Amino acid sequence: MTRVRRPVVAGWFTEADDEAGFRLLGTRCGACSAVFFPREDALCRNPACAGGVLTEVALSKRGRVWSYTDGRYRPPAPYVSDPESGWQPYTLLAVELAAERMVVLGQAVPGVTVADLSVGTEVEVVPGILSEDADTVWTTWQWRPVEEER
Repeated sequence: MTRVRRPVVAGWFTEADDEAGFRLLGTRCGACSAVFFPREDALCRNPACAGGVLTEVALSKRGRVWSYTDGRYRPPAPYVSDPESGWQPYTLLAVELAAERMVVLGQAVPGVTVADLSVGTEVEVVPGILSEDADTVWTTWQWRPVEEER
């Protein structure tokens, strides 16, 4: 049986499996041009704006590390984690998106540790897997350092 791929939060990112087409999705206010992530579908969050039509926008694919840390403990429920398996630390990044200049959190791709990062490192958003069970692969976004062009 083939497992179903499901986004951990529907509408927050494209469901493209290829890296080229994968993007975070936000919304932009038609009145003040403010951009929001996570997306906002009801009203403009800008307190100085009377509001406008909110439209979906694909956010910058790249940004720079604003801050980072590592998670060295097994988080409590509702985080999905098999208590029978060994805990693997993960790296959490706060990334300032290139065009929007907003900070978005997310995990680094597997294998990237805090030793591989510094503030200002250029990263790109790629599709990732948060967890898997017998029926479902729960997809999310992850950040990967951009290799320097030679």
